[in-house]
Amino acid sequence: MDSLQKAVDFYIRYQTTLSFSIVSLLTAASERIFSSVVFKCPCNSENLVYGYSFLLVPAFVLLLLGYMMNTRTWRLFTGMCSPEKHLQYCSWRTWAHFCQLFVPMTVKVSVAPFTWIAVALLGANFYECAASGSNMTAHLFCKNNTNYSQEQLYKMPCDEELSAAMSSVCLSFHAQSQLIGWFLIASIMTVALISTCVTHCFAPVSYLQFKFWKIYSRKEHKHFEIKAKEHATKLAERNTNCFFEATDPAPFHTPSNKDWQKVSVSYTFNPQEQYYSMLHKYVNTNRGNDAEFKEEGQRLSVF
Repeated sequence: MDSLQKAVDFYIRYQTTLSFSIVSLLTAASERIFSSVVFKCPCNSENLVYGYSFLLVPAFVLLLLGYMMNTRTWRLFTGMCSPEKHLQYCSWRTWAHFCQLFVPMTVKVSVAPFTWIAVALLGANFYECAASGSNMTAHLFCKNNTNYSQEQLYKMPCDEELSAAMSSVCLSFHAQSQLIGWFLIASIMTVALISTCVTHCFAPVSYLQFKFWKIYSRKEHKHFEIKAKEHATKLAERNTNCFFEATDPAPFHTPSNKDWQKVSVSYTFNPQEQYYSMLHKYVNTNRGNDAEFKEEGQRLSVF
């Protein structure tokens, strides 16, 4: 039991890192399977489009899936275009706050797409096929060498004997692809490190308070899910019983639409207030009726 608890604690502590690692490993494995089983270079004038399609289109699909599976996407967009909030979202402050939330979310969902591109470039299959169909490649390799022709470049990915005869060209494609892949990985890691350092430098809380904030957010979300299920179950039981028994429903309190909207707003941290979420602020400001609560959304914060 103790070992299980330690494993759970370890997962909670490194949840983000483990999630990114699992996503990256699954994406890399999928790319390898996809490259060896599905990918077949046509070895004609369509090489360029075919190669880059396999390199970029799956990455774009993974990006869209990341947005679709991220709950923050729907929390950010739900009700955004409703007539009640139309005037509210015309403010430049609101759009600045929207971008401030959307950009970090995009960074997180970009892990799988960039992993696909990086692994594919290191494998070099897609890039070799695309480069062999490029007019620029033909101009570089065939201009001063009468032994090479455009048609030979087209067929090089499919013909082992031709690849051996044009080994210098083949090795050049592989080297270019792998260099681009390593440069992409190094660039992503550098940008990630710099952005993380900048974010923490301008953080409105200390390191330990930030850790407490994350723990509180997870616990609040867990208890909210449990309480919401209990509340929905009781309301469903009451309505079902009243329908079958033909009785009038007993009073049953449920949060109003305004209450739901108040706690659904993305929280902006204020160092002068000891609140860690919109729900926390809602219950401590007279159910969101104080002026202090209504100022939410007018301040911008890094976290």
